[in-house]
Amino acid sequence: MTVAEWVASREPAAPPALAAHMRLALGDNGTRPADEATAACLAAGERMAAALQRSDATSRASALDLLTADALVTLAFEAASDTPDQI
Repeated sequence: MTVAEWVASREPAAPPALAAHMRLALGDNGTRPADEATAACLAAGERMAAALQRSDATSRASALDLLTADALVTLAFEAASDTPDQI
């Protein structure tokens, strides 16, 4: 299973637009093994949050990016909770 497959398998499922944006944000890291989901999701979420901060994005047009960053960081914590000894 890949990181992208692991993300897609989470329940409840993300709305389609959010799921697509998460796949896009993961990029090539989505093809990494699922046991690397913590690092891959956290890195993608951090990249998105940093880009939002740099662009001073505060309008509704940035909402999907902000939701994606939040969802990816949340998933990083979910993945980390599967192996608490590695946190």
